[in-house]
Amino acid sequence: MASERVPLVAGNWKMHKTEEEAEQYIQALLPRVSSVSGVDVAICVPFTDLRAMVDSARGSRVEVYAQNMHQEAQGAFTGEISAPMLAELAVHGVVLGHSERRELFAETDRALAQKVPVALAAGLKPILCVGETEEERDAGDTERKLRHQVGEDLAAVADAELGAVVIAYEPIWAIGTGRVATPEQAQEAIAFIRALIEARSAEAGAQVRILYGGSVKPENAAELLALPDIDGALVGGASLDAESFARIVGAAAA
Repeated sequence: MASERVPLVAGNWKMHKTEEEAEQYIQALLPRVSSVSGVDVAICVPFTDLRAMVDSARGSRVEVYAQNMHQEAQGAFTGEISAPMLAELAVHGVVLGHSERRELFAETDRALAQKVPVALAAGLKPILCVGETEEERDAGDTERKLRHQVGEDLAAVADAELGAVVIAYEPIWAIGTGRVATPEQAQEAIAFIRALIEARSAEAGAQVRILYGGSVKPENAAELLALPDIDGALVGGASLDAESFARIVGAAAA
């Protein structure tokens, strides 16, 4: 990994943890990561946990991200949350386009093309998730899918701002399945994503942090995080246990 890119390890809790459970977790996590250096740490928590986690993590190295947001600042969008609402809570960033949002809740590339620049304008760090299905991988369509998603979802982001976006490559066939992309598969896909950004801006290509997400565990984290183009991890199930997540953070810092 290029020395100027600080790795990011982000734990995506998905729909887990009440506020009480979240408080127990953060108190267990903070002492385990307080002395780690050279790595950024984030937890991506449900909306109901955001205020409590921002308060409890304040002054620590742990940042707090939301798991989704709407592209409009306000309006008749029942059940949605806007960027200004997140920014008011002092949330640091937001996950956009997670494969579960795309697959289960019909999130479109058209919506993401609006969401990413809105997040940046609100001072939120976006983690844009991209990745192919098992069928697309087996059909040799991985690069076509990644080219489409990266091209569409970042179309409205100025070249000068591309480096501020974090991209998470999540092979959908490796999420929660126990299957993990081989180091070669992960490096190849992430290097391809970096090349897509470099084609727009060489400077942004060198700056943009690209994470791997897909059944990352303490046991495989070090091998994946050592790859030259991988700048961290978006961790799912293994992030729900503070000790397990802290071990992955430690692997990124090594």
